Amino acid sequence: MPASAVPKMSKADFERLADFRYQLRRFLRFSEEACRDHGITSLQYLLMLQIRGFPGRDWATVGELAERLQAQPHGVVSLISRCEAAGLVKRRTSSDDKRRVEVTLTKKGERCLEPLADLHRAELAGLQDEFALPELDAPYPERAAGRPKEKKPGP
Repeated sequence: MPASAVPKMSKADFERLADFRYQLRRFLRFSEEACRDHGITSLQYLLMLQIRGFPGRDWATVGELAERLQAQPHGVVSLISRCEAAGLVKRRTSSDDKRRVEVTLTKKGERCLEPLADLHRAELAGLQDEFALPELDAPYPERAAGRPKEKKPGP
């Protein structure tokens, strides 16, 4: 769609977007402070949450964690190393594929994650009425889900 065909955003659209970002930032600030109070960084919490919450299993690979954290793999390796040094996670070579490294939580990591996840769940429950996606008309249908449309490989 040409830029000229995109409808201009109204003041109400800006207000809804701004409120959504405000509510999101409030939650993230809560998370940062809760993590700090428990002696870890918010990135360490997110890494442990993604390992524990990975669909269908109790481990994840570096590449999977990089995708879930929306980070570069080399940065995730550094984060894993810091968490491993703190005793929160461990790496193991896959028994199925010796080239694959699986990252798992340690008992200490589980003990650290559980109360933080409970706090986050309670905070989200408290924000349920306030924290909602803004109702906007998506001028780009391919981005309606928040992601650019995948390009198919050429011939």
